[in-house]
This record gives sequence, structure tokens and C-alpha cells, in this order.
Amino acid sequence: MSLPNPFNPVTSIAYELPQSAIFNLTGQLVETLVNEHKNAAYYSVEWDASRVGSGVYIYRIEAGEYTETKKCVILKL
Repeated sequence: MSLPNPFNPVTSIAYELPQSAIFNLTGQLVETLVNEHKNAAYYSVEWDASRVGSGVYIYRIEAGEYTETKKCVILKL
């Protein structure tokens, strides 16, 4: 999985699992991007971060017992 980093204000997150969510560094949920059953395949979802401030954000992808967590940086000029 790759993510343009930093980005401003919209990025696309590629994933192959059924759930994707964005959290701030204190662990608060910022936005759920996808929460539905998907067939096995590669997908991407667009996150419009224009409603949040510059900073480091965590995105987490979950499917059953599998969880993957990565960070992204929003740099607003």
C-alpha cells in the first residue's frame, strides 16, 4: 500500500480489505471511510481532509482478526 505523504487536501488510500478509518494521534476516530463487505480485490477510497487541520493522522484497515495501521501527514500551506 502506498500513500502520497504529505498531501493537501485530498488523497486516495488503496486497500484490499473491508474497513478503513482515520484517527488522530490521540486515538479519536476522525472519519470512517469504508465499512461494508467487499469481495476479495484491490480498492481505493478518497479521503477529503479539508475539514481537519495539518498534522499526523493514523489510518487503520480491519478485516476479521487482521488489522493494519499506517500514518499519513497532512500539510496545509
